[in-house]
Amino acid sequence: MAKLPLFRDCGTHDVHIAMLQNNPDYARARLSIEAQARNFLNSARAAEREMRRVIPVVVHVIYRSETENISDGQIASQIDALNRDFRMRNADLVNVPAPFKPLAADAQIEFVLARIDPAGQPTSGITRTKTAVPRFSTDNTMKFSVQGGHDAWDGSRYLNLWVCPEIFRGTTNQPLLGYAQFPGGLPATDGVAIVHQAFGTVGTSVVPFDLGRTATHEVAHWLDLFHIWGDMDDCTGDDHVDDTPRQQTANTNTPSFPHITCNNGPNGDMFMNYMDYVNDKAMFMFTIGQVARMQATLANARATIGLPHIAALAGVSALPG
Repeated sequence: MAKLPLFRDCGTHDVHIAMLQNNPDYARARLSIEAQARNFLNSARAAEREMRRVIPVVVHVIYRSETENISDGQIASQIDALNRDFRMRNADLVNVPAPFKPLAADAQIEFVLARIDPAGQPTSGITRTKTAVPRFSTDNTMKFSVQGGHDAWDGSRYLNLWVCPEIFRGTTNQPLLGYAQFPGGLPATDGVAIVHQAFGTVGTSVVPFDLGRTATHEVAHWLDLFHIWGDMDDCTGDDHVDDTPRQQTANTNTPSFPHITCNNGPNGDMFMNYMDYVNDKAMFMFTIGQVARMQATLANARATIGLPHIAALAGVSALPG
């Protein structure tokens, strides 16, 4: 079995910074996306935050051994976990500390495996690719058929999830749980990659990453949420969300409340937020502000995905409730 990090670690910020430095089009797109988010949140369009979206998902399973070729049941358990977390139906929501409970919010976003593929043919919403690639990393190899992975489906219609044997940070031997691409990047690499041991709640998923929260964290990046500490270790980091307390750096494992940094007492860090680095069993919430930012993304940079006329092309209709 591939080595996992001792603590939650994701490569999204590294990929983001590299793209800002090497891709001028991405840098310009990110400036536009941030401006759109600010305008949306400050305008009458904020009423659109309540519009529910059902997002069609395709899961690309990349495997070398049959153990890594995870079951349909494991994939279904991940979709279920996403729906619980994004709709605030997770039972462990009761563990949110009392001072933060009023800030917990329903993202009004649901996920379902696609039933029609990009060619218009029936699908399970799952592709399976046996590969001889000896190593996967944040270089996006898993996202291209010619490189031993699987090509992305149309990102304007589908959320692409790649499930891999392992993911390393660049050319290093530092293992990651996964990484996402923020809105504004190349369509061919748009989506989320996750190791199979941190995907879903059954099968090959392992403690402490066995509640599906790696996908919750990474899909939220795909919807334009940043790490809650803003990826700075000196209290200057900004996640562009007003109702998440400023904190010094990532929290790991299962902290005790309150954990005070950056003069953020008496309640301290919101370490139970999905965008921190704690174990799966220690994260349970998005905030009102984070939900507003995700809805801004769905109104702008990802405006087509999940809309009824687009989702219908993927064989998906609105879910009840």
